[in-house]
Amino acid sequence: MKTNTKKYLVTPDTKFLLKNFNTTYDGHLDKDTGKLELEKVKEDLDAYQEVLYAAGTHSILIIFQAMDAAGKDSVIEHVMSGLNPQGCQVYSFKTPNSEEYKHDFLWRHYKALPEKGRIGIHNRSHYENVLVCKVHPEYIMSENIPGYTDVKKIDKKFWKNRYENIRNFEKQLTDNGTVVLKFFLHVSKDEQKQRFLDRIDDPAKNWKFAVGDLKERALWPDYMKAYEDAIAETSTTNAPWYVIPADKKWYTRLAVSQVIAETLASLKLKFPVLPKTEASQLAACKQQLLNEK
Repeated sequence: MKTNTKKYLVTPDTKFLLKNFNTTYDGHLDKDTGKLELEKVKEDLDAYQEVLYAAGTHSILIIFQAMDAAGKDSVIEHVMSGLNPQGCQVYSFKTPNSEEYKHDFLWRHYKALPEKGRIGIHNRSHYENVLVCKVHPEYIMSENIPGYTDVKKIDKKFWKNRYENIRNFEKQLTDNGTVVLKFFLHVSKDEQKQRFLDRIDDPAKNWKFAVGDLKERALWPDYMKAYEDAIAETSTTNAPWYVIPADKKWYTRLAVSQVIAETLASLKLKFPVLPKTEASQLAACKQQLLNEK
């Protein structure tokens, strides 16, 4: 069943509010149907990945951002499970280390970009620098940026410049053949609470929960504002944001996979055609193999 994936798209230069995107939307499907649809889309993704790798003209950068417990790891595991690992790479970005702080905030993300023919997945990304850093501007101090020696100096102009840096970074990527897909997994505060409780109650999931998660949850309104600002400022025609309903994990996986599959299909990639000189040699090579004893 084909879903209108444009309903998740954040159209550039329009008023964007997270409250206008439903966290519980399920495409009017039941869970079993959704799982069957996902398996069909994964078959398509496998075929698209093969021609992407063979063509070698494009790369795909998939970015996942979300609040804790929104299901990023789950989406990556289920949606990408049908892909060939040789053509896919996943990076999970944590707090920058001392070496990374000695460079500009985009440096470590440049290093993790997929080469042509491959799919790169960034679990959290350069957007942390306008999300968690906007909620906690004191983190900016570790970057040692000239002129910003005090948190009070981090003003609207600072964030405006950082959004511009991100737009320019992504435009450079897309101009050179990288398709950028950005997903915000939109989970409700109530659903996050339930998932936290599940992690606490289940010993096998205890490791997923940290006391600090509650401190960040208390800042929910600040994070929602940071996400609204970042998405509104950086959802562009060449690198769009998709706000995916995340209260039902099975539907989140389906929606993300459909957007990726549709994007790959739109590239209209084809397998390379051998030059005539090489193609003319195939018959002789075939005969040589057949004549082997």
